[in-house]
Amino acid sequence: MTATEFDTAVDAPVPAGRAAETPAPPAPGPAAGPVDTDELRRVLDGRSADLREKARREFPADLFGPIDHLSTAEQRDLTLARLRVLADLGGHEAGFSSRYGGGDSPGAQVGQFEVLGLGDASLMIKSGVQWGLFGGAVQALGTERHHAELLPPLLRLDLVGCFAMTETGHGSDVASLGTTATYDPATREFVVHTPDESCRKDYIGGAARDAEVAVVFAQLVTGGVRQGVHAFVVPLRGPDGGDLPGIRRGDDGRKAGLNGVDNGRLWFDAVRVPRTALLDRYAQVAEDGTYSSPIASENARFFTMLGALVKGRVSISGGAIGQTKVALEIASRYALRRRQFARPGAERGERGEEVVLLDYLAHQRRLLVPLATTYALSFAQDELMGEMDDLLKVQLAGGDPEPDRQRAFEAHAAGMKVAATWHATRTIQTCREACGGHGYLSESRLPQLKADTDVFTTFEGDNTVLLQLVAKSQLTAYAQQFSDLDTLGMARFATRDFVTTLAGRSPARSLVADVVEAGRVPDELHDRAWQLRMIADRERHVVESLAKRMRKARSRDDRDAFETVDGLQDHLLLAGRAHVDRVVAEAFAAAIARTEDGAVAALLGEVFDLHALALLEAEKGWYLEHRRMTTLRAKAVTHAVNELCRRLRPRTEELLDGFGIPRHWLASSLVPGSLAGGPPVAAAGAAALS
Repeated sequence: MTATEFDTAVDAPVPAGRAAETPAPPAPGPAAGPVDTDELRRVLDGRSADLREKARREFPADLFGPIDHLSTAEQRDLTLARLRVLADLGGHEAGFSSRYGGGDSPGAQVGQFEVLGLGDASLMIKSGVQWGLFGGAVQALGTERHHAELLPPLLRLDLVGCFAMTETGHGSDVASLGTTATYDPATREFVVHTPDESCRKDYIGGAARDAEVAVVFAQLVTGGVRQGVHAFVVPLRGPDGGDLPGIRRGDDGRKAGLNGVDNGRLWFDAVRVPRTALLDRYAQVAEDGTYSSPIASENARFFTMLGALVKGRVSISGGAIGQTKVALEIASRYALRRRQFARPGAERGERGEEVVLLDYLAHQRRLLVPLATTYALSFAQDELMGEMDDLLKVQLAGGDPEPDRQRAFEAHAAGMKVAATWHATRTIQTCREACGGHGYLSESRLPQLKADTDVFTTFEGDNTVLLQLVAKSQLTAYAQQFSDLDTLGMARFATRDFVTTLAGRSPARSLVADVVEAGRVPDELHDRAWQLRMIADRERHVVESLAKRMRKARSRDDRDAFETVDGLQDHLLLAGRAHVDRVVAEAFAAAIARTEDGAVAALLGEVFDLHALALLEAEKGWYLEHRRMTTLRAKAVTHAVNELCRRLRPRTEELLDGFGIPRHWLASSLVPGSLAGGPPVAAAGAAALS
């Protein structure tokens, strides 16, 4: 069929009195055969497969039990005790320098954090505060002196710390933090001070009770000149266990979730710390107060320091994916057992004649589509961890990653954090609803998963703010294309844009741009290349149109830069989402391509189809509005999603087994055998938890 014949067919009028028929999509090929679920698990575990297997074997059963029935104080006590068990088990030290007992493998450290996401989220976050934020700041922003003094005890948990960045009045605007650290050359000390209530450090994990020392972010002032935000090591507690002079703590109290983490507030009343308290990898203050830095620009220095801490975002996205897997497994295994409503003609009251929940197409859509997306996000997370590992190994060796690569990675990490945490919020709520009233019971564990992960959308940066960061990064890359093009390249770019625009405006319901370029109609909905082109074309179009709108807006004399960006925020957010959708899909496709087991690759191919086509279905408004898809094709996509749900329904248990979650880690009344059993508690765990 030619392009003309295709358009004629889809636009042909429907004879009066006859409903338009929606064509069934092409069959996706033979169903994938049975798979070795151990191999499927290894493929999904990715780079940290060995570490995950070790955790499954060695983590004591008591490490992950429910805690939401306990009081706040009891939850905090148990979480700290579990953290000490984790310190004895090891694995957290992998991301630190081998000179101080680490393993020079940041990816492995994040891999362990992700495993903790399959269990108690309070323990996961508590470990992230201690070894990811506090320890990570010392490692990334400090120098040899700080490493030698602080890393060994904090890795052993002999020194408990916190990460004091967030302030009550400034939120995501870290550059405007109000806490000051003013250098006094007479005493060779910094004076750390909270000038007013808006500048108190708030929501700081560990600040309410357990932390003995803090990495405090404050405006460095020397010689009467502000040099921007820097990090300082500030002791909170003296040898007697009491708070030091000038230190005041507050308790954030009971939260919706994560009550095993002692979030609190900190005020500093002219607290003096030595000059060496400055984490001085990127800036130094001499004894006489002279300030120096290898990075001349204050703005560049600020973003370099923040970039060194990006591991936190990678960790949060991994933890969110882990908690999502638990919710999906609980809800899906429940749906494989729970029956409701008899088929027509069956005797009422005959339990065996009632339909299993997961046999309903609507229920399949509720659970199997997010399951497919969870697989996609898992592969994308693994790819992100690989990038992070490469970059941070350079940092561990004493160097700094190439700036452009670092910035691209930061945007990638921000986008993945947004995608994974919003997906967790939506999916866990869906899982709760899919289990009806049983899912509302605390013993199902779903309410705790929901409460614990809700804050992930604002952890490590508000998702809406981060999505704009992703879009701005795409605009920068887009502008770079033009600076790298010669005259011929610019002409080709303009021609491609003209052809795409012409196709988009054709009254004959134009085809997607890749059809024009390839000279064919993508009849096969299950053609992975076509799926990827559709997803990538959306990103390209949105970014190009955003760039044009920004250039046009900035050409007006009556609008300043703020108004320009503010007026385009809806488009910025769309560009960010479109970019992340493309990155995730490509990571999934790449993972399938390198999978050697044919049966596993075939099953993953069907999961990819479900993820990709469900995404196209969810965004069909955009595709129809921009004439990238005909109405007939949109209907065919919906039929394809339905068909894939039916095909994958018998494979549900295999896909859940691919998550590799030991049954006793689920700890849910809705999953038989998950509330008891499992390996015995390790000796260290028994001692700490007694």
